[in-house]
Amino acid sequence: MQLVVARIGRAHGIKGEVTVEVRTDEPELRLSPGAVLSTDPAGTGPLTVETGRVHSGRLLLRFEGVRDRTAAEALRNTLLIANVDPDELPEEEDEYYDHQLIDLDVVLADGTEVGRITEISHLPSQDLFIVERPDGTELMIPFVEEIVTEIDLEQQRAVIDPPPGLIDDRAEIASARDAEDAGHAEDAEGADEAPDAAPGTDAGTGRADEDAS
Repeated sequence: MQLVVARIGRAHGIKGEVTVEVRTDEPELRLSPGAVLSTDPAGTGPLTVETGRVHSGRLLLRFEGVRDRTAAEALRNTLLIANVDPDELPEEEDEYYDHQLIDLDVVLADGTEVGRITEISHLPSQDLFIVERPDGTELMIPFVEEIVTEIDLEQQRAVIDPPPGLIDDRAEIASARDAEDAGHAEDAEGADEAPDAAPGTDAGTGRADEDAS
């Protein structure tokens, strides 16, 4: 299986180095010296990593045969692609590659269907499952242990224990609106029963004014 592991950015210096936008959790494995990578566009590669180093928080790579700034700049925006065994797992326990999570069914502990994972969003603070529900709407589910309680690759499913509001937010909003409408109806009824109540109190127009504000 081929996976995009990085995108080449601008040239750095005059000796052929380039910055790269890393798209793998294991750059030390996928982008290490000696790694041979396919490319998109295909005519640019394959490229063999000659050296790598971190500079000001960014990974810099030099490829075999790329010796000057002009050659490095010609690689800009090229995608680097690694060949990965589809059954391979990350070195760390309880970690997964994106392709292993895409298309997993998302269910509650009792088996209730929630949807299907269509994308993994990698944010600085955490990863998110983008889940398509049966009605076509999307949910974002944080990939954290407290919420995603089990990943079962054999059964092709992810079991979640969502906190209140995570997957039923629309129902809660509708319920809140119903409660608000009921409150307005109560206030109107109170106004009929107590016509002498002064404006600005909790009875009659006072409550309605507060709600409207």
